[in-house]
Amino acid sequence: MRGDHGVPRAQAIDPGEALSDPVLEQRARSLTLELRCMVCQNQSIDDSDAELARDLRRLVRERISAGDTDSEIRSMIVARYGEFALFRPPVSEKTYLLWAAPFFLLLFGFLVIWRMMRRMSASKG
Repeated sequence: MRGDHGVPRAQAIDPGEALSDPVLEQRARSLTLELRCMVCQNQSIDDSDAELARDLRRLVRERISAGDTDSEIRSMIVARYGEFALFRPPVSEKTYLLWAAPFFLLLFGFLVIWRMMRRMSASKG
């Protein structure tokens, strides 16, 4: 499996963790890539060697085997660890600022540049 830049990605998954059904295993891998390791915080539970990440990978696979949907599994993780456990938290009342902040920062940057350019042109003229 390759990362975002074509570089092979390290995998923390133990071969004994994998589900025997390749379709279910792919589903488990997709889910574990979406969930943040609460110990490492910059890694998914799929990539992390932390004990908590291993426990969560096992839990995800257990819930998939039990017939839970991806949404139910995500909801269970969020109920335990909060929306921070998701690499892509949904837009909600709690996350509006998180999603809007980049746009406000970009707008602020454009306003600062525009104002600086106006001052420079006014001082030259």
